[in-house]
Amino acid sequence: MARPRLTGILLVGGASTRFGSPKALARLGDETLAERAWRVLGEACHERIAVGKRADGLELPFALLDDGTDTRAALAGIVAGLRAATGDVAVVLPVDTPLVTPELLRDLGAACAAAAATQTGPLPAAFGRSALEVLERRLAAGELRLGDALAELGAVRLEVDETLLTNVNTPDELRRLG
Repeated sequence: MARPRLTGILLVGGASTRFGSPKALARLGDETLAERAWRVLGEACHERIAVGKRADGLELPFALLDDGTDTRAALAGIVAGLRAATGDVAVVLPVDTPLVTPELLRDLGAACAAAAATQTGPLPAAFGRSALEVLERRLAAGELRLGDALAELGAVRLEVDETLLTNVNTPDELRRLG
């Protein structure tokens, strides 16, 4: 598979009500989840963009692009990130998947035409610039389910080690990883 120039889009999330505090600022070892994801994107990508809501007031060690909507959905962040991306392919990493590797992100990018995701998706995923029109239309219509957008785009599905896709939703889940 050819390796395209990748833009990494980090979805920093927000208040994280189930977690009890912002997941982006939770620590795993000596890094916050946001720092860890930012580092992994840096190892995989030529460009990185962190997307969220400035109104959440998260103190992050990197710039945050506001997604420009009142909508709380991954789709809003993906659209904002794709609009800002300089490359043709972007990989999207949510802040609460700390075991994702740079290689997994590069594999998603290489497999992407319009979209690519893992077998359990929707995230992490990769989107081509060609997907932006569909994603913008769905966002404007309030059709926020990312799985439906991936299906409409005919996303390529990659089989990966499901351990890498571990999603952290509670402090106890994070402690078990540490």
